[in-house]
Amino acid sequence: MDACLSVQKEVDKVLGKFEGIKTHSARTLEELIDSLNNIKHELSAADHHTELNRVHQLILGSAQNRTKDILTRVSNEHKDIHSSVSKIGKVIDKNFTSELIQLNSEQTFESPDRMRLLNEVICEHFLRQGMLDIAENLTEEAGLDMLDSAKEPFIEINQILEALKRKDLGPAMAWAARHREQLQAQNSSLEFKLHRLRFIELISHGSAKQQEALAFAKSFSRFAQGHAKELQVLMGSLLFIRQGLEHTPYSHLLDPIQWDDICDVFTQDACALLGLSVESPLTVSISAGCVALPALLNIRQVMQQRQCQVVWTAKDELPIEVDLGENHRYHSIFACPILRQQTSETNPPVRLSCGHAISRDSLNKLTNGNKIKCPYCPVESSPADSKQLYL
Repeated sequence: MDACLSVQKEVDKVLGKFEGIKTHSARTLEELIDSLNNIKHELSAADHHTELNRVHQLILGSAQNRTKDILTRVSNEHKDIHSSVSKIGKVIDKNFTSELIQLNSEQTFESPDRMRLLNEVICEHFLRQGMLDIAENLTEEAGLDMLDSAKEPFIEINQILEALKRKDLGPAMAWAARHREQLQAQNSSLEFKLHRLRFIELISHGSAKQQEALAFAKSFSRFAQGHAKELQVLMGSLLFIRQGLEHTPYSHLLDPIQWDDICDVFTQDACALLGLSVESPLTVSISAGCVALPALLNIRQVMQQRQCQVVWTAKDELPIEVDLGENHRYHSIFACPILRQQTSETNPPVRLSCGHAISRDSLNKLTNGNKIKCPYCPVESSPADSKQLYL
């Protein structure tokens, strides 16, 4: 991000300079043209048989010299702009590294198995996005063994999402009815939200579909136990069906954001039934890599300067901790405050009797006989009293 801001700052300078020169040049040339037109008008007013006197010759000479000076100045300003533009390229080269493959110490995608896995991830991403033609071409060119049965769920999901974007609830309601048992097993509210949205769609048409809305309301009976309050709101909205809900306490039912929410809920539940993550693994990898890349470039430069590159290749881990932000936190993480290492199954976090938490390796190193003194408070306790934490 800092690199982008540096480049943007240089671009803004050039654009500001360009705008200033453009305004100045336009004003200067306009004044020159007016001056030349005035001279032309004076010469045209003179008698055609009269020779130019000394005054006219001085005026023409002065206008000629002034024109040359202005054109030279405009040309120099143009050259100055050219040099400023060329500096942007240097700033880009300075702030961005073109050979990013150097961050990897081994040929990650050199083996056929790894290339096949990468192609499968890319192919799955295109299937998730509904780009079936691209996915099929990639499958054929990469020699992937992907059955049609593996593609069908993605095709169906994308067709239903397209229908929801057109505010067509039919395909989604039919899909939810076919997978009712699986959705109930994972405590999904998708089917209720689809019926709720369909009911709102009916009452938004006013009294023209009043009978149809009342008949459809009977389908809410199986949702009464888990959605009692929401059903009360829906039934209360029937009182205003003739006058419309736009200017009533139930106007929030018409909020268009509900169509976006139903798309998100459907995507989450459909991916859960297929055993897939909600977001594409390729999208997550690229977004996480973009966040981590500046930190990795900085640490690589420091390690090259201090000639300690072996630290990066000695272990199967990064030499620094990279915070990817809230959007890329998928499980609880505990780093030992003593050893500065992330805990694992072989080195889990433990809770001392005083309530402070450290790693088991730290516990073993701080134990002196049958006692351990907490590194954060004066309490001493027995190592046997510590309890393993499960995050």
